[in-house]
Amino acid sequence: MTLDSLRRLVLEPALSLLPDEMNSPEAQLMLLAIALQESDLDKRPLAEGGPHSYWQSGSPDEMVHFVLRCPVTRDLAVAVCDARQVPPVDERVRAALEHDDVLAAAFARLLLWTDPARLPAIDEVDAAHDLYMRTWRTPDPRPELWCEHHARALKSWLSAP
Repeated sequence: MTLDSLRRLVLEPALSLLPDEMNSPEAQLMLLAIALQESDLDKRPLAEGGPHSYWQSGSPDEMVHFVLRCPVTRDLAVAVCDARQVPPVDERVRAALEHDDVLAAAFARLLLWTDPARLPAIDEVDAAHDLYMRTWRTPDPRPELWCEHHARALKSWLSAP
């Protein structure tokens, strides 16, 4: 999948399921950069198995559980699950993440929403990496790739119609 396809076919529908204030240039850029960082747009199983998506987190079990139960995201997560016809139950959501990219993108955005800090501006690459590290808690962060992935995401986002 290309970044442009991901943006048009996955991010736009996912963000349309959420309140307008959750859809911003900063949010879109973060989601594109994280998808590159986590999967390089190649769905692959996590080393320990389990669900995989473009936004595979260090622990998808933990991410789904947290988003479904966090007071800040719980109601929104249930609404997204209803819209995607997935019961808002940890196991069912995790299973759906493997094939429902829109659900995965929405849950990724909700995970970012749990962080109390504002989203970094589009040119704040280090702050964006810090947010990614705080929210994703990935066991293999590969910090040497973040600047490249952020730049690719920004270039794609800026060239979008």
